[in-house]
Amino acid sequence: MIVIGITGGSGCGKTTALASVRALGGRVLDCDVVYHSLLETNQPMLQAISERFPGVVKEGILDRKSLGKQVFQTPSALQILNEITHPYVCQEVCRQLEDWRKENCLLAAIDAIGLFESGLAQLCDVTVAVIAPEEFRVRRLQMREGISEDYALARIRAQKSNREFVSQCDYVLDNDVQDIHSFADKCDKLFQTIIGGISHGGK
Repeated sequence: MIVIGITGGSGCGKTTALASVRALGGRVLDCDVVYHSLLETNQPMLQAISERFPGVVKEGILDRKSLGKQVFQTPSALQILNEITHPYVCQEVCRQLEDWRKENCLLAAIDAIGLFESGLAQLCDVTVAVIAPEEFRVRRLQMREGISEDYALARIRAQKSNREFVSQCDYVLDNDVQDIHSFADKCDKLFQTIIGGISHGGK
């Protein structure tokens, strides 16, 4: 099985990249989905979050809006949240990937929260950084989540810079086009190159 780890900040275009993986016949293990599922169901993780961010968990249920207010405008708080959640996400992703390996899947792509910090990168045959200009990311985040420009900007600036993603990944997908179809085509071509290279013993 070829495992492609896809990482990048909010609004960069990871969703389009993952759609391209599916279009090529791949299965997608989406760490964002795993993360949000754990926020609903994993009581030990919620307890750990509650201890560090008082008031965000009430009767075992997470108040996402309250957590967001405490976290997404402060880089240090976001880092603390990541340190709490990464081990849980990594453990669940490892478990699911192991199940997929038994099914002899041809391809899995991970939209990886904290790909390197959480140790998920070591599960990947190849890693891809998806990057985009800040103004594009702000606009996409506003459209997707209906938040203000200032809040979108604060969230983006609390995350890693594009430079850090690029320095740690094998390939870079530069989402510098306004047209989603053009970017999807760029994704398809890169993944075809990666899959072909690995299939022939390269990387």
